[in-house]
Amino acid sequence: MSDKILRLFFIAATSMLTACEGCMDWVYDEPREVETIDGQLYIDASNWQQWHYINIEDSTITTLDLPTTATGSTMAEASGEEPGLYLYWFDVFGQGIDINEFRTYTPTLQQPEPEKWTMAVHRNNVRTNPDVCAGAAETSLTDISLATASMASTLQYEADEWSECDVWCDQSQMLLALVPSQGIYINKVLSRWLQVVIPPMPPSFVLNNHVFILKMHSGTYAALQLTDYMSGEGAKCCLTIKYRYPI
Repeated sequence: MSDKILRLFFIAATSMLTACEGCMDWVYDEPREVETIDGQLYIDASNWQQWHYINIEDSTITTLDLPTTATGSTMAEASGEEPGLYLYWFDVFGQGIDINEFRTYTPTLQQPEPEKWTMAVHRNNVRTNPDVCAGAAETSLTDISLATASMASTLQYEADEWSECDVWCDQSQMLLALVPSQGIYINKVLSRWLQVVIPPMPPSFVLNNHVFILKMHSGTYAALQLTDYMSGEGAKCCLTIKYRYPI
């Protein structure tokens, strides 16, 4: 490949990378509460290094940093479901991010959590509190007012699953198609409410406006619906979430 073609490719790739919003936002040092509206939550989840914890009972939101400081040496493999950063190669500029390969593992501290929380969001990722939630299910409803406890009791619920390549936390090596991800349990059902599609670059986003049901160990249910993923300024992964609890 000629030097001219290589320069053109680098300029194009750099432009696409710059277009991915939120990658250089600073993280918060302390938890913060986000003001909420009755029956609706708004969360700026565009930062790649933050989890936003929601306590559905009182509608409070606490933001905590994702641990990225290494607590040990980078290794060619992990011993199991260990907290840390899992570096993966993704076929970002080819067939898509479903084609990926593990590269290295770097141990970090465990993800911090507030004392009380029901679920948490990180960009398009969602996790649930296993001490509170029994699982999540997707319905065909698009009107959250139609969700009922009797309907919810008939659904099949899925708990969180271990993930090593979904919670992306740094873009600095994306030109090499290398992205570190946090090793953590996420709920892949709830995470379907916002799909990030790559390619193209910059990514395209697909909103799923179906109502999702969260089942609690207490026997109660919460209805959740993502209605928007953009801020007023056009930033992606700024989530507007309708909710009803209990239904």
